[in-house]
Amino acid sequence: MRYEEAGVHIEAKAEALKRAKEAIAATYTPRVLRGLGAFGGLFDAGGLKEMKEPVLVATTDGVGTKTLLALQVGNVSGLGFDLVNHSVNDLLAQGALPLFFMDYLAASRLEEEVLSALLTSLAEACKALGIPLLGGETAEMPGVYREGAWDVVGTLVGVVEKEEILGPERVREGDLLLALPSSGPHTNGYSLIRKVVEGLDLEALVPELGESLKEALLRPHRAYLKEFLTLREAGVRIHAIAHITGGGLPENLPRALPEGLGAEIRKGSWPIPPIFPYLQRLGNIPEEEMYRVFNMGLGLILVLPEKEAQRAQDLVESFPVGRVVAGSGVQLV
Repeated sequence: MRYEEAGVHIEAKAEALKRAKEAIAATYTPRVLRGLGAFGGLFDAGGLKEMKEPVLVATTDGVGTKTLLALQVGNVSGLGFDLVNHSVNDLLAQGALPLFFMDYLAASRLEEEVLSALLTSLAEACKALGIPLLGGETAEMPGVYREGAWDVVGTLVGVVEKEEILGPERVREGDLLLALPSSGPHTNGYSLIRKVVEGLDLEALVPELGESLKEALLRPHRAYLKEFLTLREAGVRIHAIAHITGGGLPENLPRALPEGLGAEIRKGSWPIPPIFPYLQRLGNIPEEEMYRVFNMGLGLILVLPEKEAQRAQDLVESFPVGRVVAGSGVQLV
């Protein structure tokens, strides 16, 4: 027997890597000593000696069932941006900046065109933010993954000065909540979304949205690295950051708050992208469920002293949506 008879296609993997090699190499910086093709990526960490107390920060995440929607419409070119940008935002929540990224792509069958598009997308997303795509793993596992399914996962490693770590311990009652807008559902809630739009023509123009469902639902997860750097370089003091992902406001915002303090959010204080009310109407989804599943237009929430808020608003697109109050949890008023 041959390996291919067991469902593994070595040549397809090799050809896809060959096609994406140039895009991956374009992400390398002088700190990358070994990348694609090595048994492990090598990154020169000598620059950390310039920091007083460098703390490494690592995060791992996936794209989830958004991959199924992308495969359904035959366009996976945004999934690399979803994965990289999501991971970057998770680092920013600690006050950290990215050092390098690594990916894991797996499927029941590695289709060369899909794999090549995914690798190129990841490389382009990393290059756009100046992050080396240091390496990763591509696996074909028939029997582990169902036919046609892909798993798109990544790990991002970053660094922050110990004294600059953001988090609940910095937060005070009365702090303002400043939201940076999302580009749509980002990478969360797609199991529900797919159920709601099942059977619809994803390519057709939806007048209510001004675009097709394909465009609205596959728009990549935003990265907020540029905004974070703009605020940091201007000396804007931030106490904590919440990345609004799976679980929406109720689960993610409290992660940035200390025990004894909660958040009061004013409904109507930010523009909600039209995709959310459209999905709510189409699926008859209760409002409470909408806020529990989706980001509702809030990509990142900065927790900062009120006196810093206006300066931050002058520097980056943002909306004051509430404040930190005594209590616990998130109240929508």
